[in-house]
Amino acid sequence: MKEFKFTVTDPVGIHARPAGLLVKEVKAHASAITIATEAGKSADAKKLLALMGLGIKQGDTVTVTVDGADEEEAAAAIEKFMKDNL
Repeated sequence: MKEFKFTVTDPVGIHARPAGLLVKEVKAHASAITIATEAGKSADAKKLLALMGLGIKQGDTVTVTVDGADEEEAAAAIEKFMKDNL
């Protein structure tokens, strides 16, 4: 299991368009990927509405957990995506 923290820098947080792109990136990997907020809420990153329901705003730090066969590759790809887009 791989885990990393990420602080959202996008001025409007994780809203519809970047959330949709994140879900698309996550679905490209076989591992189970979960995003959790500091408030204790978490969601399956493959589910758009669940992800948007977390209400992640600019400055929020989230914990991303990757567990599965391709976790090394998936964690690196998701972390890069988040740095580039969120």
